[in-house]
Amino acid sequence: MKPVSRIKQLFAEDKARIAYLTAGDGGIQRTLDAALALIAGGVNMLEIGVPFSDPIADGPIIQRAATRALACGTTLKDVLWLTEQIRQHSEIPLILFSYLNPILAANPVDFLPKAKKAGIDGLLLVDCPLEESALIREQCSQHGIDLIYVMTSATSLKRVEQINHHAQGFLYYACRKGTTGIRNTLPDDFEKKIQAVKSISDYPIVVGFGISNQSMANQVVAHADGVVIGSLFVKALEEGAAPLALTKLARDIYPLQGKS
Repeated sequence: MKPVSRIKQLFAEDKARIAYLTAGDGGIQRTLDAALALIAGGVNMLEIGVPFSDPIADGPIIQRAATRALACGTTLKDVLWLTEQIRQHSEIPLILFSYLNPILAANPVDFLPKAKKAGIDGLLLVDCPLEESALIREQCSQHGIDLIYVMTSATSLKRVEQINHHAQGFLYYACRKGTTGIRNTLPDDFEKKIQAVKSISDYPIVVGFGISNQSMANQVVAHADGVVIGSLFVKALEEGAAPLALTKLARDIYPLQGKS
């Protein structure tokens, strides 16, 4: 009997409190310390960002983090070392957040089994459209990795149906147009858009892009299955936050544990 994936198990039990970190920002050990600190603060899924020189979906905060990580010489091998180390401490789902080029350069046939062995549960490719994803989706499926698709507030319902047909794990809803960053409020049409997506898809919906305070996070999980917070944590690290400060920040911002 095939074991239940960590992703499926999480959504069966809880809302997803997801944190994003850029691997290698300040050195790979610092990313490991930050990851464990966030888990201690209640994070139950991690997105590990692969640093890339041309991160078109990321705002200035995460772009600077990627530049610092690349300056440290961070490689995909380092990223897998990081996930192996996290996996020694925690069984939460780990999502590799990347652009397509680094994965293609590593050769998916060679890289994906290594990623699975290193503890990766899902792969989110920001710039890989549905029409170009069939081969890598097949490779992911062979190795028990969910390929996570992204949609935005501008995605048509017809397109949502097409994505849902091929979806794995969960769907990532970028709740605003543009790039990642820190915002103070959700878009006015957020609830309406989420309800429309959920009327089409049976997959869990997690929401990211701009979530930066507890009020926003609570609003998100009132209507969706999980919330993603990234730039807030990356900025805290940029400003020199110690692990204990990250743990407190996570505890302060995420909604209460458990399904409502």
